[in-house]
Amino acid sequence: MRRRAGRAMFIFWLGMLGLGCQTLGTAGVALSRVDVRRLPEGAIQPQAAVDSKGYVHLIYYEGAGDAGNLYYLRKAPGQTVYFGPIRVNSVPDSAGAIGTVRTAQLAIGKDDRVHVVWNGLGPKGPDGNPIAFQAYTRLNDAGTAFEPQRKLTTWAYGIDGGGSVAADKDGDVYVTWHAIATANDEAGAAVFIAVSHDNGKTFAREKQVNPDHTGACGCCGMRALADSKGVLYILYRAAGDKIHRDTMLLVSRDKGQTFTEKRLDPWSISTCPMSTYSLSEGNDGILAAWETREQITYATLHPTDPISAKPFPASGTTQKHPVLVSNARGQSLFVWTEGTGWQRGGDLVWRVFDKDGTLLESGRKENGIPVWGLATAYARPDGGFVIIY
Repeated sequence: MRRRAGRAMFIFWLGMLGLGCQTLGTAGVALSRVDVRRLPEGAIQPQAAVDSKGYVHLIYYEGAGDAGNLYYLRKAPGQTVYFGPIRVNSVPDSAGAIGTVRTAQLAIGKDDRVHVVWNGLGPKGPDGNPIAFQAYTRLNDAGTAFEPQRKLTTWAYGIDGGGSVAADKDGDVYVTWHAIATANDEAGAAVFIAVSHDNGKTFAREKQVNPDHTGACGCCGMRALADSKGVLYILYRAAGDKIHRDTMLLVSRDKGQTFTEKRLDPWSISTCPMSTYSLSEGNDGILAAWETREQITYATLHPTDPISAKPFPASGTTQKHPVLVSNARGQSLFVWTEGTGWQRGGDLVWRVFDKDGTLLESGRKENGIPVWGLATAYARPDGGFVIIY
């Protein structure tokens, strides 16, 4: 009863009590607006996406860190109240949140179908921990419930960090994860993909897609995106020799059949930084953001152009879990956390820049991010932004 009441309050909080945050320019004119909205106590790890009709789709996690559930909400254009919540995982308590990097992800595909992936928790292995697999589900045709969850992993087990999902308007759905599989450790791990060409109805058996022996950082997340032209992008962290934890980019122009690979940003570190990635499509290319040397780095990606990565100014504390989105005006919103870590929350920080790189707004909510928490963001049709954390 208490949990049900908490979820009902969630609709009220998101729809009615979103906190507006507005910064004025030097001339006293409002340049932009960022709505910052807090999840209620016990709800963490939101992920949001906007479909072709302007509906906002949101998922979040609720429960203990080692075993809980995913829930889904939907908001129509111009409305303040969300439809839902609907539980995403059909097997109760089959999702987890420990480490933050295993956050569930969603993508909007053909006919605005919602696709969701997460690290599914199976039976316990010899070490006493649940055997993780790549779980997937999609919203049903009526948009009223999720189909029974499916295990896409058929042989590439040894999953630790979080996977991702991407979908396009043609009905192609790409579910990606990295796993040790046949290797002994993360230095020999690889990136795998399961592909559907019928909007998630069926998937082919997973295959390895990183052409080089880069390894894959076990406790880091990854991010996939299919752009409006059908090009597939995947960001992940390598683990060569257990110290070369470089940010890597995989690109496919033939619907996941073949991939090229680029090393975007080298980072030599002996321990896993437990970091996540951001990918979104902007007016001038694909916007990417990640963590290197404890600060946020970003770049605009094009399938054939050279990539120039730019770091944010160091802030004296660890910057993690970036989100980078843009609006129709070419303005960009950067969101990240500071001071978060293992069993430790921290601050929510954001910046808004115009298309020429001029800072328009900045904001911070000290101690706003709970343990295992992060933020999500999206652009509103009126040019403003919404942050949910």
